[in-house]
Amino acid sequence: MPLDRRTFLERSVAAGAGAALAGAVAEPAAAAPEKGGEKRYSFTVMGTTDLHGNVFNWDYFTDKEFDDKAHNDVGLAKISTLVEQVRAAKGRRNTLLIDAGDTIQGTQLSYYYAKVDPITARRGPVHPMAQAMNAIGYDAAALGNHEFNYGIPVLRKFQEQCDFPLLGANALDAKTLRPAFPPYSMHRLRTPCGRDVRVAVLGLTNPGIAIWDKANVSGRMVFPGLEEQAAKWVPKLRSMGADVVIVSAHSGSSGTSSYGDQLPYIENAAALVAEQVPGIDAILVGHAHTEIPEYRVKNKESGRDVVLSEPLKWGQRLTLFDFGLVWRKGRWVVETVGAQVLNSNTVEEDPEIVKLLGDEHEKVVAYVNQVIGTSTATMSTADAPWKDEPIIDLINHVQAETVKAALAGGAYAGLPVLSQASCFSRTAKIPAGRVTIRDAAGLYPFENTLEARLMTGAQLKDYLEYSARYYVQTPAGAPVDTAKLTNAGGTPDYNYDAVYGLTYEIDIARPAGSRIVNLSFEGEPLDPAARFVLAVNNYRASGGGAFPHVAAAQQLWANSDEIRNTIIQWVQAKGTVDPAAFASVGWKLTRDGVPVF
Repeated sequence: MPLDRRTFLERSVAAGAGAALAGAVAEPAAAAPEKGGEKRYSFTVMGTTDLHGNVFNWDYFTDKEFDDKAHNDVGLAKISTLVEQVRAAKGRRNTLLIDAGDTIQGTQLSYYYAKVDPITARRGPVHPMAQAMNAIGYDAAALGNHEFNYGIPVLRKFQEQCDFPLLGANALDAKTLRPAFPPYSMHRLRTPCGRDVRVAVLGLTNPGIAIWDKANVSGRMVFPGLEEQAAKWVPKLRSMGADVVIVSAHSGSSGTSSYGDQLPYIENAAALVAEQVPGIDAILVGHAHTEIPEYRVKNKESGRDVVLSEPLKWGQRLTLFDFGLVWRKGRWVVETVGAQVLNSNTVEEDPEIVKLLGDEHEKVVAYVNQVIGTSTATMSTADAPWKDEPIIDLINHVQAETVKAALAGGAYAGLPVLSQASCFSRTAKIPAGRVTIRDAAGLYPFENTLEARLMTGAQLKDYLEYSARYYVQTPAGAPVDTAKLTNAGGTPDYNYDAVYGLTYEIDIARPAGSRIVNLSFEGEPLDPAARFVLAVNNYRASGGGAFPHVAAAQQLWANSDEIRNTIIQWVQAKGTVDPAAFASVGWKLTRDGVPVF
């Protein structure tokens, strides 16, 4: 049975106290006995990434403990317990704790302290993520792309509130091209041998910030490639006396990009950095939300292995890099490096973190449970990845209405308004009866804003063809398994768009690029030369997902308010959500003209 919120907090405090006591052991020495006259020293660097505002093992959209199919747990309160266990086992002075970015966006907890009770206000609160990470004792963190979602002032305030540096060697001031944030941090570990070990942490973030948060960073910051900046800074760190160089990179390891040819840089470049830049010992990988316990990449120049590890996301895992050093010829030399991940579902929450932020948690729970209206029917995203569902129509309807109102009386008021939307979560739901803020916000977990772009019929067809590559090609007559139907080529759900206002079929028996059939507008075949207004989120309009035409299309209007707030305000204004007023079947999957569902 799900716990109520108070019981959840009380049980976490009590159980966490037991776990903390159980994990307390004497601090060992980290120097191994001398072998052949050589002194040795070992230490551990712990790493998290993509915390996305998760302090507690709590889902603010479902209002209960977090759970998924793999029974993962989330949050810094769990991570804190793991960290203390590692420190107890290894010796606190023989450990460092770092993060690879995307810290202050992702939950209603982080949203609340950016927008509802903002940390930037006069005498404003300290951000819960800063409080938790300070209490746990982080030594450094790289910037993630989502750090920029709320604008530079919020990020700068968060930076000010952190007791550790936010690193970004490739986040440069647009005018001076000097680092806008500290590029690196240097840490001294005292050894029993009388010779300190100097550990450098180089922070690298994602060049895609220039696209995804263009409105916040354009003219203020630029973001060159990771390989380029690593090649600049790693030799400097070595010349400054670094015995060990670790990169904390908010960049996946696959070598792929979601922004196509809009930037000359690679989005997921961590493995390329390891391969191309000599002098790196290990890389904490972020951004991709994948679990990589240990991945070894051979550097082309040095021939040495660089160890990479990515601890999944949301505080579900903690990476451990274990280093073995030997003193040779007047300096420390890295002899061995290994990596592993620990699972946060094996421990209870740290009672100190629960106690520290219990009040903030309760404030946010009360906020998201405010009733804003009623719904005449239950709507769910469970089937939305393969069916035109009313709940996605709701997003599109609100967006289209908002753009129509904004353009009214202007030069483009006579053009038809279409809208795009994605299924961001397969578990979002609007219940029949009372609708709360968390119900509406659950449809739109990202801080995207709304724009209007001018598109032609031909461009919209290209757009839909690109979107339809999301489906796995399935011959007519072959069985259809929805578990294997979507996400072809690794395309995430948020990069599949349904376009509202057109009718069309997606023939999944055909190869990608030739799937859109019977495309029409108001009952007539779509005119390739006709002009339309597309209501589109800023991520897509800025080139996110590399959809064709939209990034280069003329911007007719843009809003600074988040789309989820627009949805919340729409529900409040209407009072009642009735799918009969906006829902329709505008698209469907077919094979040779026969509907799949």
